[in-house]
Amino acid sequence: MEITYQQLTEKELEAFIETRLRQLREEGAAADRDLTPNLRDYYHRHMADGTFAAWLAFDGEKLVGTGGISFVEKPPYYGCPSGKIGLLSSMFTDPAYRRRGIARELLQRLLAGAREYGCGVVQITASDMGVKLYSACGFAHNGNFMEYRL
Repeated sequence: MEITYQQLTEKELEAFIETRLRQLREEGAAADRDLTPNLRDYYHRHMADGTFAAWLAFDGEKLVGTGGISFVEKPPYYGCPSGKIGLLSSMFTDPAYRRRGIARELLQRLLAGAREYGCGVVQITASDMGVKLYSACGFAHNGNFMEYRL
């Protein structure tokens, strides 16, 4: 197995979207609507303006891993003086390829991009499976995160 890595381009976008949907279903989301048009719109807009980037892992022609990051900006605060935050998403490795360092490599590439963008913080809402990886890579729990759904 020789895994190769490349940044997401328009050429791989449909396969990336399929993998994102697969990840959401695996994490227990109810697939009660077609998110494909919404995802396609989001990625087109944010790839174009530089506020979304992703890395892909391939075994030959087969897409076996993905990881994405959205860049947002908030007013600066003491924990993040730049106000620039990276939000990780779409972290997924095909079950047959797990525990081989693919997610770790994707994560390192995404973190490098966040540093280059000027982010002071990178966040993720981690699945139970992902907590071990993120902890091992230096992420810490932030118990203050709350959500209000509109």
